[in-house]
Amino acid sequence: MSARLLAPVAGLGRAVLDAMAATGRVTIFAGSAVGHLFRPPIYFKEILYAALSIGYFSLPVVALTALFTGAALALQIYAGGARFSAEAVVPQIVAVGMVRELGPVLGGLMIAARVTSSIAAEIATMKVTEQIDALVTLSTHPMKYLSAPRILAATLVVPVLVGVGDVIGVFGGYLVGTLKLGFNAATYLHNTVDFLEFSDIASSLTKGAVFGFIAVTVACYYGMNSGRGALGVGNATKGSVQTAAVLILAANFVLTGLFFAA
Repeated sequence: MSARLLAPVAGLGRAVLDAMAATGRVTIFAGSAVGHLFRPPIYFKEILYAALSIGYFSLPVVALTALFTGAALALQIYAGGARFSAEAVVPQIVAVGMVRELGPVLGGLMIAARVTSSIAAEIATMKVTEQIDALVTLSTHPMKYLSAPRILAATLVVPVLVGVGDVIGVFGGYLVGTLKLGFNAATYLHNTVDFLEFSDIASSLTKGAVFGFIAVTVACYYGMNSGRGALGVGNATKGSVQTAAVLILAANFVLTGLFFAA
């Protein structure tokens, strides 16, 4: 009877231990990948290709997401502020909300959806088809050739992507504020620029770098450690997106506390 009562506790304990073990493996993998960034040879062509794939080709989905989010945020803030006769705070709240939180978080989640899944599936397929074994045969370290360039590229270009998303998100709020809510265009822009501080922008770009690092590191880890066959590729892709999304949200909480805790 006591064993049956303790079964849920034991299950919870196993889940916690498995999560801690997985975190340790990913951390070791990330440390190894970072170490390979500073050892020759450096594959500049792979870094450039990864930067284009992660940054440039992700721009449309990030831009559209930010635009509609900024527009919807302006409508929500106006509707909520109207209850307290505080409609005038729309420009300030939209700017802070997009730059501090929504811009980097939505950008990171879009990267997790688009890039993490793609990289995990690509590397997992290479493992299934023994292309990674072929790299080892050719004296090319898989970590250095496949993981390190992608991780470096993501860490560098995702902050740029987040910055662009912040601007477009604020612009979405500006369009709604001036065309639908009756704000004066010059006043809206003036309030937006005056209310933002350097710490807001710095936190947004820092979050972008961390989220890009997390998303691509998780993708490479799951790809390198995928199971065999089509099922293994599918599980690696699914697991990488889920893990990256959760870690991005957790990292956002930690970074927000570091930047803005009283």
